Amino acid sequence: MNRINLICLGVQDMEKSVKFYRDELGFQTDETSDNPGIVFFNNSGTKLELYPLEELAKDIDAENPPVKNGFSGITLAYNAKSRDEVDQVMQLAKKAGAKIVKEPVDVFWGGYSGYFQDPDGYHWEVAYGPDFKFDSQDMLDLGPTE
Repeated sequence: MNRINLICLGVQDMEKSVKFYRDELGFQTDETSDNPGIVFFNNSGTKLELYPLEELAKDIDAENPPVKNGFSGITLAYNAKSRDEVDQVMQLAKKAGAKIVKEPVDVFWGGYSGYFQDPDGYHWEVAYGPDFKFDSQDMLDLGPTE
């Protein structure tokens, strides 16, 4: 079990989230409805799914659905190929209505990084590292692991 095929985000307002991801950030999908019951976005290596939060909670446990309360400890990441790309993506997110949580700054590990929140409060890191390498599918290659 060494792959992630799908990342599912439970969303409170499907129409608002579809607009944010598809229409403003440019995530690719064949979905044309503004308020579908579920939507999948095509990405290099994974798919991003938006699913109504209440329905997702019921899918996990119909009798006792989990309750979302505060930071879940999960972040999503966009790894850029330059500092300028970090700034461009952060501006795109801001224009799309994202809340900028942390403006991009030089970080302790030698990179450049910032954070924004999507309409449902999911945190996205946008980061560049001088040692980042990407494979032919634009997947981040972190080198050998021990």
